[in-house]
Amino acid sequence: MENAEKLTANNTGMTVVVAADYGGHWDMANAAKVVAEKVELGEIKAKAVNEEVVGAHMALADLPMPDLCIRTGGEQRISNFFLWQLAYTELYFIETYWPDFDEKEFEKALEDFAGRQRRFGKVSDQLESI
Repeated sequence: MENAEKLTANNTGMTVVVAADYGGHWDMANAAKVVAEKVELGEIKAKAVNEEVVGAHMALADLPMPDLCIRTGGEQRISNFFLWQLAYTELYFIETYWPDFDEKEFEKALEDFAGRQRRFGKVSDQLESI
């Protein structure tokens, strides 16, 4: 991991996140706990709690929401991974296991992603009318 960080330290084209030992349930519960504590202390009014407030207290709030999540190893589930952050993320499932996931496989995932229509909760007709 340290070598990967050094190798990509000056890259600016995209953000790649490898979340090891991360749990979405824990992250959402922890954010709710922190917000509840702030409400108790009078720092936030309960009626002011919304998606933005909760989202700002997530562990990875400083990162952009993911556009694409690549799941290797043939599993077709998100397995408690980025439950909050994946709401409008495109999912890509591949049989290849992580150690064998190489540049060729990554390019295939990006090609697949490029062919998708990002709708962010809307249907195609709603996008065309905007």
